[in-house]
Amino acid sequence: MNFALIICTYMRPNPLLNLLKSVQGQTLYPNQIIIIDGSTNNETRIALQNKNIKGLEYFLVDATHRGLTRQRNFGLTKVGGDISIVCFLDDDIILSPTYFEKLIGTYTTQPEAIAVGGYILGETIWKKSESNHIGDFYFDGWHRKDGDRFVLRKRFGLQPTAPPAFFPEAGHGRSVGFLPPSGKVYLVEQFMGGVSSYKKEMFDKIQFSTYFEGYSLYEDAEFCFRLLQLGKLYVNTSAQCEHHHNPSGRPNHYKYGKMVMLNGWYVWRVRWPNPSAKAKLKWHDTALLLALIRFSNIFTKSNRKAAFMEFSGRVVGWFLLIFNQQKVVWKLDKQ
Repeated sequence: MNFALIICTYMRPNPLLNLLKSVQGQTLYPNQIIIIDGSTNNETRIALQNKNIKGLEYFLVDATHRGLTRQRNFGLTKVGGDISIVCFLDDDIILSPTYFEKLIGTYTTQPEAIAVGGYILGETIWKKSESNHIGDFYFDGWHRKDGDRFVLRKRFGLQPTAPPAFFPEAGHGRSVGFLPPSGKVYLVEQFMGGVSSYKKEMFDKIQFSTYFEGYSLYEDAEFCFRLLQLGKLYVNTSAQCEHHHNPSGRPNHYKYGKMVMLNGWYVWRVRWPNPSAKAKLKWHDTALLLALIRFSNIFTKSNRKAAFMEFSGRVVGWFLLIFNQQKVVWKLDKQ
């Protein structure tokens, strides 16, 4: 299968070069590499000059196409006609040498797949286990330390009711990070957009949502939930990479807190447009509990200002939902 790689970047020339170096070391190389740069300076363009990278195409976009989902949609217009699979990577990812070989191979072993996500290593410690360990999260013969948020949610009866990478009716589910590094391929409802791939034909039917602006928190989940109407999604845990979280280009903590609340609500309603009254109550209870947990970080974490600002953003976002929800619903209906 011919496949293209689209990398949307913003003000991160050095992480981008590190990613491209790992792409050059792949056992299966992309037929096309498309860089969509939303930077407001020329540092990324200059950094790529004189780099002999096979198949590389570079585009610097203006404000009209700036922002993750807009840049992705722009990148799709540059994909060649002979391409079958379109892959996306965040610009601060580092790939294992067999990443594309494993990822693209999934479309052969799972012929019904319309989209396949990769797997990020190293963000938590997993151990094989035949039985559940008290206080740990157990799945498919593996266990890991459960996060404090999930432990506290369980005490309040607000724990998720769906497996990892599936989205319960009350939202706030467990992410792909709760799938173990087993090397298996898992059927899922969502995966991370920064390590994703899709059959090109899917983009004849849907595009990435312009509801999301700038940093576009949770845009990947929203797109996956709309894809569910078209076919099956998978994560291949043998298509491995590392995410070297780079702080540049990220929103301030207050804006991030608002995104967590507003974008989280929006994505929940894309997946569950008509949730039950019980599910609605649980969504709001969980959202407020998570905000209070972030508030407690003021006293338990070193970066107290960041914790306070994110908590403030979450609270403001929640009140905007309560008192201005119709505007958000209107935007949702227009997608």
